[in-house]
Amino acid sequence: MKYMLLKNYGHTSFCDAPITTWSPEEIQAHMDFQHALGAQLAESGELVDAQGLAGPSEARIVSSDGRSAPVITDGPFPETKEFLAGYWMVDVDSPERAYEIAAQASAAPGPGGKPIGEYIEVRAVMGASEH
Repeated sequence: MKYMLLKNYGHTSFCDAPITTWSPEEIQAHMDFQHALGAQLAESGELVDAQGLAGPSEARIVSSDGRSAPVITDGPFPETKEFLAGYWMVDVDSPERAYEIAAQASAAPGPGGKPIGEYIEVRAVMGASEH
């Protein structure tokens, strides 16, 4: 079963310090953790894809009625400082395994090397036969 693990940047239950306030060493430790997790999942054959996403200031909203030119606007502009920062797509045997990976990702190091408790949303990927 494929799952998307969505990395939500913003307030977490353990860390209120925005990454822009972390030291260069803390940011590097966090990135090293992310790369190591990706390598571990690739080695186990569970990783389908993983990417970080540009910040909300780079995002655009596109809508179309299918007849006229699409409308492209800035955004989204979340009411809070939370936003989708990246994702992992994994192919695992059970939802429980997806939860284990999400828990591991949630415990990425932050300021002082302490786990940040980042919110990781886990969603099953629907296959064509499930529509």
